Amino acid sequence: MRVSLFITCLADQFYAEAGVAAVRLLRALGVEVDFPPGQTCCGQPAYNAGYLPEARAVARHTLEVFRESEYVVLPSGSCTSMVHHYPELFAGHTPYREAVALKERTFELSQFLVRVLGVTRLGEGLKGVRVAYHHGCHALRELGIREEPLLLLQNAGAELVPWEAAEECCGFGGLFSVKLPEVSLSMADRKLETLEAEVLTSTDAGCLLHLSGRLEDRGQKVRVAPLATLLWEAYARA
Repeated sequence: MRVSLFITCLADQFYAEAGVAAVRLLRALGVEVDFPPGQTCCGQPAYNAGYLPEARAVARHTLEVFRESEYVVLPSGSCTSMVHHYPELFAGHTPYREAVALKERTFELSQFLVRVLGVTRLGEGLKGVRVAYHHGCHALRELGIREEPLLLLQNAGAELVPWEAAEECCGFGGLFSVKLPEVSLSMADRKLETLEAEVLTSTDAGCLLHLSGRLEDRGQKVRVAPLATLLWEAYARA
């Protein structure tokens, strides 16, 4: 089985360790991993802003870059969700069938581990660690990813802390945090006021970037780590 890693812009710039962890984990599980060097943005910023021709131009490039990939795996629910929007983006346009095909073989990391590889146990390297999981909106509400990351963390020995705001939006939302910063920060603070954990994790770098900034501003000492990083620790420390 061969997987192409799609690192995504935010992971590349702010959480590169998540990409490294995803590659190490997949290879440890016997998966051949490559990294198409021509990959760029998935097109989500333009798509969310309503610039559809510009979003199509970026998406066409992504279709070309991953044309030969057997599977495409991302350490991001948000960008995975954007690739799943490609058929809608190309409805009535030439590469529609190619967009559907790419959607069908593109997965967020935890989704790929559980649903494609059938892996639910990676090791108990997180034994006793108190972890809070933030359900990013795209992963939860667009891709239906809820149980996969929780199952992998629990089976790694992590203590998943109850968090009443776990499924609430963090307020990042890409352009939302730029256009309505006061509302965005209030939403993050609402989540963090109810957070009691050693480690905060999620599938999405944008959410973690937003929440880690507010944690620092608020003086809350919580480690923030991408899910891919924790899953690799679960395997490597076992």
